[in-house]
Amino acid sequence: MAHLLAYALLVYSSLIGLSSALHLVPHSSDHSLRPMILPLYLSSPNLSHSHHNRRRNLQNSAPPSARMRLYDDLLSNGYYTTRLWIGTPPQQFALIVDTGSTVTYVPCSDCEHCGLHQDPRFQPELSSTYKPIKCSVSCNCDSAERQCTYERRYAEMSSSSGVLGEDIISFGNESELVPQHAVFGCENRETGDLFTQRADGIIGLGRGRLSVMDQLVDKGVISDSFSLCYGGMGVGGGAMILGGISSPPDMVFTHSDPFRSPYYNIELKAIHVAGKPLKLSPRIFDGKHGTVLDSGTTYAYLPKEAFLAFKNAVMKKTGSLKQIHGPDPNFNDFCFSGAGRDVSQLSKAFPQVDMVFNNGQKLSLSPENYLFRHTKARGAYCLGIFQNGDDPTTLLGGIIVRNTLVTYDRENDKIGFWKTNCSELWKTLHYLDPPAPPPLAFHSHNTNVGIPPTVAPVGLPPNIAPDGLPHTFFPGEFQIGLITFDMKLSINNSYMKPNFTELTEFIAHALDVKVSQVHLLNFTHKENVSLIKWAILPDESADYISNTTAMSIIQRLREHRMQLPEKFGSYQLVELNVKPPVKPTWWQQNYWEVAVGVLVTLVVGLLISGAWLIWRERKPEHGTYEPVGAIVPEQELQPLQNSPALNDL
Repeated sequence: MAHLLAYALLVYSSLIGLSSALHLVPHSSDHSLRPMILPLYLSSPNLSHSHHNRRRNLQNSAPPSARMRLYDDLLSNGYYTTRLWIGTPPQQFALIVDTGSTVTYVPCSDCEHCGLHQDPRFQPELSSTYKPIKCSVSCNCDSAERQCTYERRYAEMSSSSGVLGEDIISFGNESELVPQHAVFGCENRETGDLFTQRADGIIGLGRGRLSVMDQLVDKGVISDSFSLCYGGMGVGGGAMILGGISSPPDMVFTHSDPFRSPYYNIELKAIHVAGKPLKLSPRIFDGKHGTVLDSGTTYAYLPKEAFLAFKNAVMKKTGSLKQIHGPDPNFNDFCFSGAGRDVSQLSKAFPQVDMVFNNGQKLSLSPENYLFRHTKARGAYCLGIFQNGDDPTTLLGGIIVRNTLVTYDRENDKIGFWKTNCSELWKTLHYLDPPAPPPLAFHSHNTNVGIPPTVAPVGLPPNIAPDGLPHTFFPGEFQIGLITFDMKLSINNSYMKPNFTELTEFIAHALDVKVSQVHLLNFTHKENVSLIKWAILPDESADYISNTTAMSIIQRLREHRMQLPEKFGSYQLVELNVKPPVKPTWWQQNYWEVAVGVLVTLVVGLLISGAWLIWRERKPEHGTYEPVGAIVPEQELQPLQNSPALNDL
């Protein structure tokens, strides 16, 4: 697919009228595939939400946020992904973060034509909380007229289609936001790049009824804002926050008009290269859809006149570098060698670029924000900003905002930019926290409180959080061998001790494990308070607890879903630990091999010894020789027989 970006004509959808994606589905370690996936469908008016109605649904106090890590690398993978868990028990998925899409979808277990992706397909039959969205006048229906459907078609001829369902979506252990019910797409067919990509699906953050953001905001569980932070060149990773954060004092904002287009646009007025403005009219960045910011697009695309001016200005400032051919002969890339491999030193060879907004504020771009590494020449780089064909729209992809915290403040119709190290953002997020919401009240027979933040398990791998919950679960990356938790039980009768057999059965039922997996490790009792340490072990037929089961257990404990009979009083979860399986020593691992080896050696040794003794006994004796002068018994002379020699005498 050529660099020339052909925007698909925007037409109204006859399917469901849902906003479609504006993003790049990636697919190779180099930049040879740069398909721009652009919308073919717009939201129909009857399904669009009032922008101001959503604001009235928000809670008075500051709602919590969902903090989620980002994975992969923009230019190596073509996208960034986050982890999302769907269902009960949770099923994990790696989803492309896309601000240009309004639907979240994953492959379904009964998919007729889905590719081989990172994780197993979603199995609705295994989720106790899954509900299909029943057919109604507000949606298109399947052939049986039973369930609502969705369909997405993209400009480079890839597509996704399936049915709509509702289930519990979990955002990971670093999220203050508890799991929520949400509608998503369950794919039964995907084609093109969507079929070949490694990521499981897409998490849609755009404006639209089925967007994850719109659903959470409509429930009033988060504020109408989210933030993305993409890791730098060669580093990858980053962070995503669904909900509000406190803006850093030096964050740069620009207005974003929600009525201009279904995408997140900004008011770009000018571009400066090395401090000098390009000789362009501000109106050049306002054509068609204006300047669109899209997290799912890899590179940046400018109208023809703006691109030529930008390219020429950069080339004038790189005279000391040698211009070379790009990594793919099919593209006329502008590449330079001689800058070295140290990304932190690129500013010595390449100019600073500033994007100036209508309000006069500037977003400064480092070289990593407009360059990508040459994949075939060491220490060489190519321009990551291209001409957008004959389309007047300006499209800014993820490369522009690497190592930049971008806040999509939808409530106030503005987008903010703050330069930072996105790979280290988690260390500074405390600074960005909004005012803390009031503690949640648990209405049940038990009085439950949260785990103290000071509790920190010892000896856990780096992907384990202080409360013992792994950041992510990857098959083979970290196996769960043991889950322990301390429970403080308050019983009204100070002389009554809990019935541990009965309590074990209730805990096993609440955590959905076998009774044989629940073990009492320690018990102390003082007056009417008991401190009990429990352990959840792997099933007898397994060496470790599966990641899905472990996540389910941990979430039930942390979210206080474990309900005990009133006679046990109230309980408080004090500490939660996750430990890997105990690795056996070399002798334990090879005990039988060593034993068999020793036994075989003994048997072979005995056989050899026995054979040697038998051979020795049966060996014929040869004549012996006595030393000269030795006394020997006299031998009687035997008569001589007729001998030819005697006969001759």
